[in-house]
Amino acid sequence: MATSRGYNRFGDKILAQQSSRDCSADLGLRPGSAATGYSGLACLPESRYHAREMTTAQPVLDAAALIADTEEEILRVVASQDPSTAGVYDMIRYHLGLDGSGAPSGKRMRPLLGLLAYASIAGDYRPALPGAAAVELGHNFSLVHDDIEDGDRERRHRPTVWALHGVAQAINTGDMLFSLSRMALHRLTDLGFSDAKVLRLMRLYDETCVALCEGQYIDIATSENDALMSVDLYFDMIGRKTAALIAASIEAGALLATDDDTVIARYRAFGWALGLAFQINDDLLGIWGAEQSTGKEATDIARRKKTLPVIYAFEHAGPEDRERLAALYGNAGPKGDEVSEVVAILERAGARDYTREQARRRRDEALAELDAAGVVEPEARRRLEDIIVSVISA
Repeated sequence: MATSRGYNRFGDKILAQQSSRDCSADLGLRPGSAATGYSGLACLPESRYHAREMTTAQPVLDAAALIADTEEEILRVVASQDPSTAGVYDMIRYHLGLDGSGAPSGKRMRPLLGLLAYASIAGDYRPALPGAAAVELGHNFSLVHDDIEDGDRERRHRPTVWALHGVAQAINTGDMLFSLSRMALHRLTDLGFSDAKVLRLMRLYDETCVALCEGQYIDIATSENDALMSVDLYFDMIGRKTAALIAASIEAGALLATDDDTVIARYRAFGWALGLAFQINDDLLGIWGAEQSTGKEATDIARRKKTLPVIYAFEHAGPEDRERLAALYGNAGPKGDEVSEVVAILERAGARDYTREQARRRRDEALAELDAAGVVEPEARRRLEDIIVSVISA
């Protein structure tokens, strides 16, 4: 399948204001959206996106449709064939929220970004669906393992895989998700992408998984050590754990759409800045976020999480506040009114303003990189902007 190689400059401004309407509903970013659910798996149809069936008409870039198409592609990959191994595929579909129960399935932000990156260059997003499926499967292998490592018994308001089936089966399920994510990439060859391009994409994917595991090592190692990491090390960690996968998702879309390495590099830089902004914004909401906007309580302090505001405060608070903060974060961590005391210390140290400024700075960097890349398809460009301003609320 031929891909577009034409590039025209689109747009001269950096988006500065968020629309007053609620972008998240339009973007399909809310977990459990009916538009992305599956009522059953028994009669799952074959994908309608075989190369020989591809139409020339470009589909509307509706986020709910992109997510539903990605989930259909995922279900092709995770469909069990052998009754003796059906259980592991059941666990996978359960974790993904694709078990027909109507349970929340996550935002699917990473595959959505990758598909829109592809569409912003090539127009029709459908040839990139196997790459989008691979990204989401890869992201979820890490989540299954994270739940074990963190001892989390719930994810999206229902039991985690390890809580239901034990650690051994959960580790195997995570390993299976990783393996299937690579299998998903092979279907790109069936859609007409060259072996060289698919191999390059696989290398990008493998390098990203290595970075993710390195970031997780830093996170675990520092959490087991009483010594607090520096702000610089924290940015290194979230770069590997969060930004690397978001950057790779967007870079993969560009890589499949063009051979222009300059454009591909711009898209990667866009994704990297966006990934940092996403995590920093999450750190902000984890302490100061309203439950109605985040869907969860601001519990990072009660859970003694050493996120950016806390690390910054340890570096910049006055001696008395620093000593009190260390005492509150010691032992079992802050309880009751002590949580409010920690928040007050963070605010006196300027941690809230610093974290918000960092999130906004990375968001604006992402938008600037997207402008610098130059794109063809304005609707995809607008969708990418909408995601940025809806997800990065700082």
